[in-house]
Amino acid sequence: MPDKSYIILAGDIGGTKSNLAIFRVVADTLTLERNQRYHSASYPGLNAIIREFIQNEQRPLLAACFGVPGPVKNGRARPTNITWGVDAAEIAAEFSVTYVSLLNDLAANAYGIAELKAADFAIVQKGAPDAEGNRCVVSPGTGLGEAGLFWDGKRHRVWACEGGHTDFGPRNELEVALLEHLIKQYGHVSSERIVSGMGLENIYKFLRDTSRGIELPGVAAAMKTGDPGLVISRHAEAGDCSMCVQTIEIFLSCLGAEAGNMALKAMATGGVYLGGGIPAKMLAQIRSVAFTHAFNDKGRFSGFMETIPVKVILNDQAALLGAARYALDGTNG
Repeated sequence: MPDKSYIILAGDIGGTKSNLAIFRVVADTLTLERNQRYHSASYPGLNAIIREFIQNEQRPLLAACFGVPGPVKNGRARPTNITWGVDAAEIAAEFSVTYVSLLNDLAANAYGIAELKAADFAIVQKGAPDAEGNRCVVSPGTGLGEAGLFWDGKRHRVWACEGGHTDFGPRNELEVALLEHLIKQYGHVSSERIVSGMGLENIYKFLRDTSRGIELPGVAAAMKTGDPGLVISRHAEAGDCSMCVQTIEIFLSCLGAEAGNMALKAMATGGVYLGGGIPAKMLAQIRSVAFTHAFNDKGRFSGFMETIPVKVILNDQAALLGAARYALDGTNG
């Protein structure tokens, strides 16, 4: 086992923010010592963020691992929603770290599930009391990330995917109209265009531009200076903007449907975990009928869907913990 004086560097790299952390290794246990968030777009690359984060660190790094959005190939990644790429070999060379690895960000989240405690989850649907088997993670944030956990009979093995970029499948006339509206803008319309932070804005503008709602001047002004998704969520929660309320209802329904789709494709009888920045902030709304109905509404498989546990990940350090665990396991062979 690594000596306890060694530390591990872990990172959760996102389109909006990059979160870095130092974990101390005691036997096989990870202890978070410190972490810091950085605005991704304010830096020319990940190396610059690492440089700033560890500039006063004197202890040797045992290993490092970073969760990044998008596919990872041969230790390199070009994260979606970020202008710069990430190269594990360059990080290893600059910071003299023998073991550096990159993971898809949702794979890092998936690895982190086993590191969390019961209090780090909020139950949306209890599911069957004896639920076990495969799991999956669906994480709407800046984009829409998804990953699976295959149960091999002894432990869960993580696999990454880009399910958020698959085609959006409308389920009613309103969603068909939404799809047709977005096709004019984007051509290809993925689930991410609707089930994410950008999705909230896309849904809102669809309602506004097709005269399905009336935009309030105060909301329009706030969206020009603030994060549109947060503005919409705030006014929907306050109930003072009917179009914002409708936006959230459509979003929740589409999120529930997509989470249910992922559950079926992964045969996630062991549970669906909702991560990312949005679900924890919208916990009360996600526990609503709109989400659970859309999740379970799978025709002949509706009864089956009701047996699947659905939980929201409340601990925003899940991806960091997952990256740190992957790094430590890598050093142990």
